[in-house]
Order: sequence, then C-alpha cells, then structure tokens
Amino acid sequence: MRSSCQYLAMKSSNLTPSQSNLKPTGCVGGAVAGCGCGIESAQGSWDPMSLQLDELCLDAIDSHRMAHFWATALRWNVDEIDGEIGLVPTDGTRFPILFESVAELKSEKNRIHLDLTTTSIDDQNETVASLLALGARHIDVGQGPDATHVVLADLEGNELCIIEPGNSFLADCGRLGSITCDGTPAAGYFWSEALGWPLVWDQDEETAIRAPDRTGPMITWGPPLNPKHAKNRLHLDIAPPAGGSQQAEVERLIGLGAQRIDIGQGDVKWVVMADPDGNEFCVLTPR
Repeated sequence: MRSSCQYLAMKSSNLTPSQSNLKPTGCVGGAVAGCGCGIESAQGSWDPMSLQLDELCLDAIDSHRMAHFWATALRWNVDEIDGEIGLVPTDGTRFPILFESVAELKSEKNRIHLDLTTTSIDDQNETVASLLALGARHIDVGQGPDATHVVLADLEGNELCIIEPGNSFLADCGRLGSITCDGTPAAGYFWSEALGWPLVWDQDEETAIRAPDRTGPMITWGPPLNPKHAKNRLHLDIAPPAGGSQQAEVERLIGLGAQRIDIGQGDVKWVVMADPDGNEFCVLTPR
C-alpha cells in the first residue's frame, strides 16, 4: 500500500493496461503484434512447465475467524487446503488463499495488501458496511478526503482497499483485483521472470504483472518501499509442476536475484527465499 494509499500512475489513470504507454507503441503483453517490445515474445513463450503460483498465504492469530471474514470480503468459499483452512476462489483466480496460524501480532504496516473491486457505488458501500459489521475498521493512511477507494483494516489489522467502480486499470479483474506490493521495479521484473507472467505496466517506478491468459488479479509494485522489521504477514507460495525440479528452480531464482533465508522454519520440504526487495516466499515441492 502506498504511504498515502493513493493509486499512483497505473491505477489512478483512466487508461487500461493495454492502453498505457508501457512502450512507445502502447503495446502491453503483446497487445500489438510485432511491436518489438519483448513482452509479446515473453507471453508467447510462456512455459506451462514453469513455476506456478500455488497459493497466497496470510498469517493469522485466529485463522478460522479470519477465513470467514475474508470469505465475505472476496465472496470466495471456505475450505480445507492441505490440512489448513483456506479460501477457494469463485472469480476466476487460479490459486487459493491459505491462512497460517501464528502467535505474533501485526507490528507494522504491511508491504502487501489486497485490492477488492466493486461493480457499483452500491456494491462498494454494501461491501464496506458488511465488513465493518464483521469487525473491520476504517483506517487513515494518508489517503485524503477525496479518495474514491475505501481503506479498511481487517480483524487483525491487515490493510485492504475497496476499489471504486469504474477503475479502468482493474476493469477486467475479478473480485480480487490486485495483490498490491510496496516495492521497486526490480521486484516486478524478478516476479515476471520467476512466474513467466508478462509485464502489463512498467513506468514511473511502478510495475505490474498478470497471468499470460489474463485471468486472476494483477500483482503490482510501487514506491515507497519502507524498511522491513518483521516477517511479512502475506507471502506467495510457488511450485514447479509435477515432474519439475525444486532445486533447479531455486537455483534459477537465485540467478534472478533471490536468496535463501532462514526464518526458523527448521527441516521442511519447502525452501524459504526472499525476493530482491527482501519479501519472503516459499518454493514448494513439485505438484
């Protein structure tokens, strides 16, 4: 979330991603054939055997209560996933959300938050009202009185935004519009290469990627990137497909700028890493 929770160029613009000036041609993600921007080839060469985004994980003290809150927020379904409570998407998103039980309270503003789309002013107002009734609260992160999105904190203080209807940047996204990260362009480039997802925005120190088939949410990065003093409460789990190699992917990610880190995970089957901005993620075994 930006320090003021204002959408910067990519989200406050009236342009859709395919109309942005990512390249002089206006091509984004191969929208203009043969433009030479490099994104067309990246999208066209996407390999289904590459790393997959397996799940978005959210640390929670009360995982069951948080799951039911977010099920209402996202309009997803609560289910058990790998023995833990999670949410199964209903909006075309290809990955679930998993709630991981922790004892630590949230200690600082999250670097990563979720943006939820709405279809009308009534939808936006009703969403806010329903979440407030469940225990959310309004928060002021400097967004100002003229902001058209609504900034809330969930039951454990995690920031989220309820986006105004008609937001062009997220116009063709589902209810989960964006996984929005405070971060640098380097992180956006890293994740584009890691997942094989093309850039759909790259200007003004902001980047965004989306799955090659244009399903699911955007993942976006933009300034400022504040110092980090604790483990992120949201992180991505990624995995090679069946028949892939976890070790080979870890080495590839290191070559792209990631590093192995120790957060006290002990002897586990997954590998804990940090991206170029220092944000944790896990590389799971093939699946």
